[in-house]
Amino acid sequence: MLLLRPPGVYPAQGDTALLLEVLDREPLRPGARCLDVGTGSGALALAAARRGCRVTAVDLSRLSLATAWLNAHLHRLPLRVRHGDLTPEAPNTPNAPEAPNTSNARNGDRYDRYGRYDLVLSNPPYVPAPHPGPAPRGPARAWDAGPDGRLLLDRLCRRVAPLLAPGGVLLLVQSSLTRPDATVRQLRAAGLRTSVVARRLQGFGPVMTARAPWFERTGLIEPGVRTEELVVVRGVRD
Repeated sequence: MLLLRPPGVYPAQGDTALLLEVLDREPLRPGARCLDVGTGSGALALAAARRGCRVTAVDLSRLSLATAWLNAHLHRLPLRVRHGDLTPEAPNTPNAPEAPNTSNARNGDRYDRYGRYDLVLSNPPYVPAPHPGPAPRGPARAWDAGPDGRLLLDRLCRRVAPLLAPGGVLLLVQSSLTRPDATVRQLRAAGLRTSVVARRLQGFGPVMTARAPWFERTGLIEPGVRTEELVVVRGVRD
């Protein structure tokens, strides 16, 4: 799917592509309620919408929200966008645009409010960064995730179970540098049946390459390593 992406919006890359492949294999009923956490340009959200899901896309970047909304409009797909880092703010959040062709808006608002979704998708920030918190502004907010890369992953693991309806599925992608075993362990502790359903080795991109010497000094990678394994974790709420 061709997507517009202005400067400053996270581009769909190898991690998004791997998660899209897993999403394509996921059985989804028409009208399933979907939450895309950290939507960026909207690639995951629109793929779910094409499958017939009622999708709410969330992002901390208002530029990303506007981009996802515009891409939905160009592809004539229904999409609700909400401002937030993990969960959507109230439907009338100022400056958070909403697609005019969103269907079942009344029922969708009910699930925005109570947080019950049949599918939660996330390609969260997971790149380890030398500074302790998230990037205060700019494109780095889409990838910086604290010294161990788990700033958003740990929060998502703690908070995702109540977002899921019974039988609801979480699909998230992360790097091998940020301990997928910890994600699996935390999600299981939260009551989700959890497994790793896809893996793919890829070379470092520009951000990871620039930080490789720091990764080596902190022990995140062995000297000379310039590849990471992308991992998709699937969790199901019984």
